[in-house]
Amino acid sequence: MTRKRQPKTHYSLVHELFASDSAPMPAHTRRHQLTRMADALNEMMHAPRPGNEAWRVISDAVNLLETLVLCGEAPVKDATTGKTIASHWRGCDGQPVEIADTSGLLLDAITAMAKAGERAFDGKPMRLDGPGLQAVRAVLEDYQTALECLPARTMVRCHRATEKRIREIFGRIDHLPDGVHVMAI
Repeated sequence: MTRKRQPKTHYSLVHELFASDSAPMPAHTRRHQLTRMADALNEMMHAPRPGNEAWRVISDAVNLLETLVLCGEAPVKDATTGKTIASHWRGCDGQPVEIADTSGLLLDAITAMAKAGERAFDGKPMRLDGPGLQAVRAVLEDYQTALECLPARTMVRCHRATEKRIREIFGRIDHLPDGVHVMAI
């Protein structure tokens, strides 16, 4: 009997437990993450044929912000639609910090990344269009803000929750609602 191989996780529960609950991720870790994201965005904008890794890095950032907005300790719902538009997380000082899609472009960034992936499947360079580029930039800025104001433990928890959420989505890929597409490059 063969066992289904589990995807490699970036952080474990041990990482989460040992991460600081009162200080942001170390400066070199934040700098590394933000540099990778900026380099990936630059590659998608300027490289003749952007690589899959650039797409993955940006998609990871978009997925992480989505987790922060949707899965916090105290979700904030839109009064008209009832959809979660922000969440509160505990900041480094223990006080609630609202993490929101400040530009309102998170869904647009998700769509832009899907379109870029579809371009790659069609044999074209994996590019973002103008509105997609604007949306991705806004999401990266929101992620940077969260990275700087939330404790390391929260960010590790966010990474773990995002990985779990993505695994669950892929686990039910055959049962997704009409119009919902999942992409992995």
